[in-house]
Amino acid sequence: MWMLLCRSEAVVLPVLLVCSIAGILLMSGVCKAEYADVVLNKRADSEGVRPVIFSHWFHRIRYQCRVCHSELGFDMKAGANDVSMQEITDGKFCGACHDGKIAWSVENCDLCHSARPGTAAGVRGGHQTLGPGNW
Repeated sequence: MWMLLCRSEAVVLPVLLVCSIAGILLMSGVCKAEYADVVLNKRADSEGVRPVIFSHWFHRIRYQCRVCHSELGFDMKAGANDVSMQEITDGKFCGACHDGKIAWSVENCDLCHSARPGTAAGVRGGHQTLGPGNW
């Protein structure tokens, strides 16, 4: 049917190539880490603020992994990072970009601290659910 609509091999072949490559990447698991939300709650509840929802997919579609995981010092394992608001305010970790110039500044607390109180730390969504968590 596609052939009847396009009537041109010049259109059909590139479409088939793109679809084939996308299928191979999805089946190989290359895209697994790109989708998920990470809830950060090592100390948020105990300090009287909402836990943080870090939208991994939102950041990943804009930056390569190395930006956060090599250049900014985030470990590759969820829960392995001990990040404080003081460090962020000092320009470390999230604060390297969330400085009011590249992205919103730390004065906009509710944009990051947006999980329900008591939300457990961990990864929500991901390649098992084909997208970010539902909040």
